[in-house]
Amino acid sequence: MRRRKQIRLREYDYSTSAGYFVTICTKDHCHLFGEIADAQMRRSKIGYIVQKCWDELPSHYPGIMLDEDILMPNHVHGIIIIVDPLVGARHASPLRRKSIVLGNIIGSFKSAVTKNINEIQKSPGTSPW
Repeated sequence: MRRRKQIRLREYDYSTSAGYFVTICTKDHCHLFGEIADAQMRRSKIGYIVQKCWDELPSHYPGIMLDEDILMPNHVHGIIIIVDPLVGARHASPLRRKSIVLGNIIGSFKSAVTKNINEIQKSPGTSPW
């Protein structure tokens, strides 16, 4: 198995209030999210799922904002801004505060996309990542 190059900074705290540019690619760079035709991105059904899950991130993480994003056939680019890294839990325990970490946001996004795709395609256990 090919080992990916680690591009994160070891000592950096990814819960720090800041803007983060992220790129998330599909497994084997498969074109799952759509295609480019006439210089336009034409989303597939999966592409619409990816965009919806991305757009819903602030409702799950109230301490973040989304800036620009772009969906491509085999990856998504986006800017996530952590505004308030300490937010109260929305439903489980209102008095508890926990830190928002970029990796958790991305993991939650990828999990939601995978779940939705697998439900539509009736393909449990497969991952687009």
